[in-house]
Amino acid sequence: MAENEIAELEARLAMAAEALRKSEERSTAGQLALEVMHEIRNPLEALGNITYLTRECADDPAEVRNYMHLAEEQMASLNQIANQTLSFARTSQVPRPIDLVGLAEAALRIHQRAIAAKKIRLLKELPERIVAEVHTGQMLQVVSNLILNAVDALPEEGILSLRVRKRDGEVHFVIADNGHGIPKEHSSEIFKPFFTTKEGRGTGLGLALSKNIVERHKGRIRMRSSVRPGKSGTIFKISLPA
Repeated sequence: MAENEIAELEARLAMAAEALRKSEERSTAGQLALEVMHEIRNPLEALGNITYLTRECADDPAEVRNYMHLAEEQMASLNQIANQTLSFARTSQVPRPIDLVGLAEAALRIHQRAIAAKKIRLLKELPERIVAEVHTGQMLQVVSNLILNAVDALPEEGILSLRVRKRDGEVHFVIADNGHGIPKEHSSEIFKPFFTTKEGRGTGLGLALSKNIVERHKGRIRMRSSVRPGKSGTIFKISLPA
């Protein structure tokens, strides 16, 4: 095969990989938006009930004031959900300063129903705020992918740990689980495209795309895993310049 044909194939593969990454990013943003819609149903329903009760008690100023106070609480809850989450659903063409702790919480929100369904014990070590410049949608996709992998690997009532910290000019995301683990013979393969241990589920592209995104941010992604009975589990660590 001529060198120019090889170069053309490589260029096409690069374009296909970029198109796939953008598709995955939009999918992640859409999942987050769906979870936010699910989460805001309760305060919206409460506001509807409060509005009805306020009308019924229109002649009682004390009761009206009480219901208005309750309505303000529900509005504050809605604003908090929106402020913490919806900004992370927007894809960004250029890196911008983002609170990575809020981004980690948004990634957890995407999978909250799967976490609840398996009765997974969630351990969080999240400081109040850590800001770094990232492509928001891309980094949300990475953290979401790692959380999804952990949830898939965990049995019912397993443990999922998420930690974000800043140290020595870097931000570190650590996602750990006590699931079945990854055999040592597969550890050098997991970041390769189309490699998967999920037996018919998944495309095998999530970790390859995640590695590509992290490296575009001039960061690193590493994995440690054990399959020892009673001590099995996997830890992924993302390090980004801060």
